[in-house]
Amino acid sequence: MALIVQKYGGTSVANLDRIASVARRVIASRENGNDLVVVLSAMSGETDRLIDLAKKINPAPHEREMDVLISTGEQVTVALLAMILNNLSVPARSFLGSQVKIITDSAFTRARITEIEKQQITDELKRGSVVVVAGFQGVDGDGNITTLGRGGSDTTAVALAAALSADLCEIYTDVEGVYTTDPNICPNARKLEKISYDEMLEMASLGAKVLHTRSVEFAKKFSVPLVVKSSFTNGSGTIVTGEDKDMEQVVVSGIAYNVNEAKVTIRGVPDKPGIASRIFGTIADAGIIVDMIIQNVGADNSADITFTVPRSDLKKATEILDGLRGELGAAEVIADENIAKVSIVGVGMRSHAGVASEMFRALAKEGINILMISTSEIKVSCAIERKYTELAVRVLHEQFDLGDDAPLVTQEEL
Repeated sequence: MALIVQKYGGTSVANLDRIASVARRVIASRENGNDLVVVLSAMSGETDRLIDLAKKINPAPHEREMDVLISTGEQVTVALLAMILNNLSVPARSFLGSQVKIITDSAFTRARITEIEKQQITDELKRGSVVVVAGFQGVDGDGNITTLGRGGSDTTAVALAAALSADLCEIYTDVEGVYTTDPNICPNARKLEKISYDEMLEMASLGAKVLHTRSVEFAKKFSVPLVVKSSFTNGSGTIVTGEDKDMEQVVVSGIAYNVNEAKVTIRGVPDKPGIASRIFGTIADAGIIVDMIIQNVGADNSADITFTVPRSDLKKATEILDGLRGELGAAEVIADENIAKVSIVGVGMRSHAGVASEMFRALAKEGINILMISTSEIKVSCAIERKYTELAVRVLHEQFDLGDDAPLVTQEEL
């Protein structure tokens, strides 16, 4: 008998018919002799509806009360699934994050899990129940309801799987698995049979929406066996796992993109120690995540510092820099929302030197100018004009033969 944690996203529980379909999957897995813990998101669109309600009262709602409000979506779905299962003579019991307990810090709307009290779950499993847990939410040390940020139900599922030492964590969504890129841009995108934790982490952080970044971090840290599959079909999905030699043979596994990026430049700052620390320390104190950074130094010993931030944080970032401009002696602050980031990802890049030049050559051939570059061991990212995003994705997908009608490029073929 195996212990399986299953997570179903918003589209999978969008209405009563879809929740009934989830119940049938749960029953089928249970009839195969498995113990089940099921984690649910809110119905598709429900969290956005609740956020809109709050913003009609206040454009910047109180974060503690916001968590109280938006956590209610999952309460509905877990109760409904438990009701359906019980009506089908399958014992089931629903729990909120505050009941389990999923203990978090007190960073409302973006809390991080610190501990899971698993005894209540294990007791219910021993009684033969299907345990249905609300995703996306927890409780802090003072008893306040907290939420984990958008996509947090993935994190709930993987964290529960780690705490319970589950044999498998299945993430059900509206796609068949993890693809080499967005099939909406490249219809011949290939579904990957397996992908490494590191590759999936890069893909998720670079814009791929299949899995939440923090859920992959949990899976890697605790070696949780993870499968991404569709709740609408019976496909095998994609296994997210540790690296093996076969993965290392493939140079590029996927193309990711993110159009929610913005570029900020502060021009004419003195080129002296402490300037970058002052700029980025202040930006970090405001909770703004910085990605790519470029510094150019002119003949007059002044520097231009350019970096990217999430587009939603652009206004806050420029306001901070405008406030620092006089103190730093900078000339001006320039903001640009018209950018996107396109990335290639693959563990095989660790041992091959020609991948970046291959990427740059493919973009240049199509007249796509590279504005900024960042790299890691297994990824190369380029900031480009946003209007070229889809073209760049298609070009790179073709350049590295990632379509389902072509073999993946290996090191020997580059």
